[in-house]
Amino acid sequence: MTKKRTVERKTAIKNSIGRIIVFGLLVLAQLVGFIVLLYYLGSYFPPLDIAVRAISLIVVLGINSRDHNGVFKLIWVIVILLFPVPGLLFYVLNNFSSSKHKIKKRLEKVDMMVFSHLNYNDDIFAEFKAEDPARASNARYLRGFDFPIYEGTDIKYYPVAYAAYKAQIEDIKKAKEYVYLEYHAIETKEAFEPLHEALKERAAAGVDCRVLYDDVGSFLFINKNFVRVLESEGIKCNAFNPAYPIVSLFMNNRDHRKITVVDGKVGYTGGYNIADEYFNIVNPYGHWKDNGIRLEGPAVQSLTAMFIEMWNFADMKKRDDDMMKFEAIPLVPVEGAKGFCVPYCDSPLDNEPVGENVYLNMINNSQEYCWIMSPYLVLSDEIARALQIAAKRGIDVRLMTPGIPDKKLTYSVTRSYYNMLITSGVRIYEYSPGFNHSKTFLCDDTCAVVGTINLDFRSLYHHFENAVYMYKTDCLDDIKKDFIDTFNECRDVTEKYRKKPNVFVWFFKSILRLIAPLL
Repeated sequence: MTKKRTVERKTAIKNSIGRIIVFGLLVLAQLVGFIVLLYYLGSYFPPLDIAVRAISLIVVLGINSRDHNGVFKLIWVIVILLFPVPGLLFYVLNNFSSSKHKIKKRLEKVDMMVFSHLNYNDDIFAEFKAEDPARASNARYLRGFDFPIYEGTDIKYYPVAYAAYKAQIEDIKKAKEYVYLEYHAIETKEAFEPLHEALKERAAAGVDCRVLYDDVGSFLFINKNFVRVLESEGIKCNAFNPAYPIVSLFMNNRDHRKITVVDGKVGYTGGYNIADEYFNIVNPYGHWKDNGIRLEGPAVQSLTAMFIEMWNFADMKKRDDDMMKFEAIPLVPVEGAKGFCVPYCDSPLDNEPVGENVYLNMINNSQEYCWIMSPYLVLSDEIARALQIAAKRGIDVRLMTPGIPDKKLTYSVTRSYYNMLITSGVRIYEYSPGFNHSKTFLCDDTCAVVGTINLDFRSLYHHFENAVYMYKTDCLDDIKKDFIDTFNECRDVTEKYRKKPNVFVWFFKSILRLIAPLL
């Protein structure tokens, strides 16, 4: 790397840090100013203070009657009763903001435009249901949210993220029509270079190359120079939900998806972003364990739809030419490909926790075992109860978490769930070499999920996510082998955390669990 390039990167990082500081200070100033103003008015105009407290009580009653997750209800009730002015302010911004309503309507319009072009074959579902009604019910659930069920798609599992990344770049080099990339975080360092070169070469050859990244997820990694450079090379680039120093709780809803599509025929997804630590070029948290899958065949159509959905949503323009790409690619089954699959995504704007419900269905339908990899364990009551009941039914329930955390506070919350799960029969494994970032479910040698969805509130309720539900696809054997191999690298901490913690530890963990949905 040239000295000039090194200086440019250091400057970009400094600019990004400066942007974060300015952004945070401006937002904080707006919030503090508004709250102080309301308190000031309340102290000099008592009827206003009485009105705020009366409204707080009415809002609390309304929260209790809403069809929301119980943990979120509890937090809102506590915050509003203890701090009526800021509590009401945040609640109104989160639930009744006109800007958020407009954003939701815009996404609904894009979804109607995009997903109506997908091909739905009810005969495939009938075939799936005839073979395994219980597992097919999950596919039926997803079908209700416009995610088709596919057969004839070849899926390859990569237990090492870098192997998936190298294969991904090789497929991009063969692109003839288009290359779509959507990632939560992109870092313009060593890992990005070969991808960048492949995109430049294909764009120069007339291929439609597009990159969509999450603005906050890439805050510390890139700046505006990134967009300018890519667009000067013929690569279209968009930032999802750019962060502006204006109070908006939609800033909390990030694009956590990881998708690559090549010509509508080959697609990739998994847990990894495009940054050095995901491929162990640097090791800030020990060895980074991550995975990915490669899809070839009809199911790639859904990944294409997901990208176009978010691209149009971020760009705020209707592009009919994008829709034509679905019809241009024939859905030709890959010869010899087995099983069924459903690529799906989740949105925080539709009040339906699709990712969580797919996981719940898998846990509840398991008959022999349910093995899970997740970097975080910040559980909803529904997931925690399902895991406990499954273990009490005699199901071999195992959870794999990191041995070295990337976020210490979240790691403390993760461990706070160990005792309640272990006493129900769940086994816990921590990945000794470092940080496990894979998000994978495997049940009974028959079904699996690989994607971006963590077992925490941010993934299940706040972020845009994606994954693939698979039934008896060839890659399930490789997924199971990866679980077994990785369990052998883990430390079994089941007995260590079986004993109840002392009262001080219990109190600390109880506080952490209370704020868990905010992490």
